[in-house]
Order: sequence, then C-alpha cells, then structure tokens
Amino acid sequence: MEIGTIIVDEDSPSPGSFSFVVTCGESDIPVRQGQFVRVETEEGLVMAFVTNLIKTNRYFVRAESVREYERRGKPLTSIFPADRWEYLVARAQVLGVLRDQGLERCTFPPSPGQRVLTVENEMLAQFLGLRLSGGVEIGRLRHHDVPVKLDLTKLLRKHLAVLAMSGSGKSNFATVIVEELLGRSAEQGRPAVIIVDVHGEYGELASRTAYSGKAAVVKGNDIRIGVPNLSAYQLKEFLPDVSGVQLRELQRVLEELRLEMRNGKGPFDLDDVISRVEAEEGLNKQLQQALVGWLNDLQFLGIFDYADNPCWEHAVLPGRALVLDLSEMTSLRRKQMIVAHVARRLFHARKRNQVPPFVFCLEEAQQFCPSKESKEAAISRPALETIAREGRKFYASLMLISQRPVRLSTTVLSQASTNVILRITNPYDLEHIKQSSEAITKEVAEMVSTLPVGEALILGEAVNYPIFVRIRKQHTQISKHGLSMEDAVREFETMNSGEEEDAKAFM
Repeated sequence: MEIGTIIVDEDSPSPGSFSFVVTCGESDIPVRQGQFVRVETEEGLVMAFVTNLIKTNRYFVRAESVREYERRGKPLTSIFPADRWEYLVARAQVLGVLRDQGLERCTFPPSPGQRVLTVENEMLAQFLGLRLSGGVEIGRLRHHDVPVKLDLTKLLRKHLAVLAMSGSGKSNFATVIVEELLGRSAEQGRPAVIIVDVHGEYGELASRTAYSGKAAVVKGNDIRIGVPNLSAYQLKEFLPDVSGVQLRELQRVLEELRLEMRNGKGPFDLDDVISRVEAEEGLNKQLQQALVGWLNDLQFLGIFDYADNPCWEHAVLPGRALVLDLSEMTSLRRKQMIVAHVARRLFHARKRNQVPPFVFCLEEAQQFCPSKESKEAAISRPALETIAREGRKFYASLMLISQRPVRLSTTVLSQASTNVILRITNPYDLEHIKQSSEAITKEVAEMVSTLPVGEALILGEAVNYPIFVRIRKQHTQISKHGLSMEDAVREFETMNSGEEEDAKAFM
C-alpha cells in the first residue's frame, strides 16, 4: 500500500536517508516511528526504517499570530482553512537494497516524487532474517503483524545478552526463551538449560503442568562441590592469596589423596585435605598455618563435600531445565563459588561430550562477572569469561541477564553476538551499550529509554537489522516478585493474621 511521496529537504534524499510526506488518509495514524517501509528505485527495492515523524501546518508557524487570534477568542480554524494545510513528514533511514542473495548497501539516492510503500509481512520476515516456521518465537514485531521467530543457532550459538533496568521484563523474556527451548521436539534439537536463579523467579517451571517433567529445582543450600573433582589451581580461584609454594604443596596433597581413593580408600573431603596439610613436616610453619587457615575458611562455608551434588552429568539433560535456586543464600562469595564450579565443570564436561549442548542462563550477571572488581570479589569471572571466549566451539552458550550493563565484564559482554535491550534510562548504561554496537544510533537509543514494559530492541547476529518486538507473556505463573505492593501486603496480612491478634492481646 502506498503511504507517501519522497520530498526534498535540507540533506535528502541521499543514499543513507530520505524524507517523505504522508499521503495516505485511510487511517488516523497512517505511519509510525519504528515502522519499515520500501521504495522502488533505480538500484532495486530499497528497505528503510522510519526514525522520526513531524506534523506541520503553515498557519501555525508564526507563534505571535496564533496567540493574537486565540487571544481574541477566534480560533484560526474558524477563520482560515487550517485543517486542510496540516501534513505529516516522515524521516526514514535507508537500510539497503534487497536482492535475492541478501541485502546490499545502497549507493544511489531515491528520486523526489517516488512512492513510499508498506512492506508485506513475508517480505519483511525475509528481510529481517526471521524464520517463517520453527525457530524460537518470542513475540510480535512492533507496528507489523509479524511473529518474531528467531533462528536458534543465530540466537544462542555465540551467546545472548539481555539488558534492562529493573522491572522492564528481563525475567519474562528469559522465561519465554526457556519455555520455547523446553517445548522443542527431539527432531528440532533440544539443548539443555541451566538457570542460575538469584531471586527465586524460575521455580514455577517445575510445578507448571506443561513443564513439570522437564524442569527440576535444586536449592542453593543443597548444592555441594566435590573436593576430589577440584585441582589445586581451581582451589586457588577460591583462595587467590595462596602462594606458589603453598599451591604446589596443595597439589601434591590432592594427588596423594586421589591415588589413595583410586586404590580403594574412598573419596575425601576438605577436612581430609586440611588434616593432611597439617601433618606435613617439611613445609614452612608460617606458610603451613596460613594455608590451613584459608582451607578452614573454605570449609566454614559449608559447600564442600566428598562429591558433587547434584551429579551434573546426570542432572543436565537434553530438553530439560535445571534451576539453581540461590535466592535463600545471602553470601555473594558462596554464590560466586558455586557458579564458578558449575560453569567450569559443565564446560569441561561439554568438551568431553559428557553433557549435551547447553544454555547457561545467568541472572544478575553483573554479580558474577563484574567489570572492575578484584579477583577476590569476582571468583566466578574467569570461568564465565572462558565460556564466553571458547563456548561457541563446543556449543556451550551463555544467556547473560543484567540490569547494569556498565558493570558487566566487557570481555563477557563483547562476546554476546545478540543483544536484547528492554527499557534503560540510566545514561551511563545507554552510553555503554551505544559504544558496544554501531547499530544503535542516537534515535534508536532515545527510543530504548522510552520503551514500555515488555517491549525490546533486538540487534546482533539473530536478526539482519535491529527490530523492536513486543515480547509475549510467559506461560509459567508469574513469581511473587511480580505482585503489586497492595497484593503483597494483603498476602502478608492473611498469612500472619493469627500472630497479629496475639500481638494485640499482648499490647
């Protein structure tokens, strides 16, 4: 359908942009900011994106004239045919020339007077690189009745970053992705999903009828790190102050205990390691006491045992989600140690083909791979950066979810080939995101800051061009964190009504 005609303004039409006057009068809103349009030119079919709209009227150009007429109580529209002189001018950014082999750079401007047309749904899906069938369906394209179905490989193979301020819909989007992965058939390919759940938002997956057999929840307090599975260098990640001499001694003790275990003595835990280090006579006493003190500090955390719990090779399965619920844990150090161990263990298991290709979904990613923290305060960062750099080769993918991208490790964030950006208003975060992607122009960044809850900008390898999408609602029941303040207060009072009566009686 024809919606406008290209006009001449200060610097367009050019190979990069053009303006057009809207001529379609069939609708009160014939065109919107963020809509895709097309123009037939000498080079071929040019695709463009509406970046701005300006409504103008010659009778309302001079402010003093408008004021004078209105002051006399005579609206301009009652004297002059002002309504007939109102028109809409749209500014469009040229994306490229659509050809059979793909999109090519536009090198010649369209001509003034050429017609601007809407884009058919099938053509738009082809242009944007969306799947017509199959794929991961996350919602619908804004201003177009087109379902957004993304190619699984393009979306997750080279990692995915979900960035937004609190309350903008990050967890809903992540849950939608998980639901789509759990709903795939064996013929479509079913990766395993591991979710680091910091706030207890994904537990409903296991109780939802449609996913009850496909999701399991492990409480953080039940997770254990098997000491026999750790090398001295992995323990050093937990004990960054250990010296080279202490590290060599620790490695020797671990090798002795493993040899004894292979000879039938049975597994060992951190207490056994501490006892063996204390029994060493050739080690410098000061270094020995320091090493024992650090190992006792680890033991006090209560997360080390004879074996891993759960057994990751048995718990991570195709088409299944494993939720690590860390919501009841308050110690960030403990949470980082668990994430570091799980990430490293799964990555090594994936390299040996002991677990299926997986997606490691990390809520509050800035807590686990911060950008500027010391090694002591970023225990899990090295393991996550390793997956970010090398995971693509072994089909180990990260889905990073963060409300403060400026605090997220640049090594990890730069490896995410697709970004999903929901509403962000913090100027530092916006600038950080703009610097990480050339596709985010000033106009697009301004649109991001005003996005409604549940709408997202998707850019990167998953799509041929940045798109704005209305994310569908998750099928799983919304967590308690999604309750209104009124509902949360009412729920609390209902649960504690007996205690309240007791308190009144006491008073």
